[in-house]
Amino acid sequence: MKDKGVRCDICGRRGAAVRRVTRSYGRGTGLLVIENVPVVVCPHCGETYLTADTLHELERIKIHRRAFARARAVPVATFG
Repeated sequence: MKDKGVRCDICGRRGAAVRRVTRSYGRGTGLLVIENVPVVVCPHCGETYLTADTLHELERIKIHRRAFARARAVPVATFG
């Protein structure tokens, strides 16, 4: 049997996929950018969401940001 994807927690249908995205938290000198965050995307109901495990890991990274983060220069643009 072929894998038909993850079951969506919102609509319950199979076919949702895990995508890796970059999320930013805070602003200015408190800005933290976290790469490769797994986000569940459902093509049926259009929802995108983070699992509880992902949310817990994001909180752990934010709390211990000095141990995980590397300083990098990032260009910033303003829309409009």
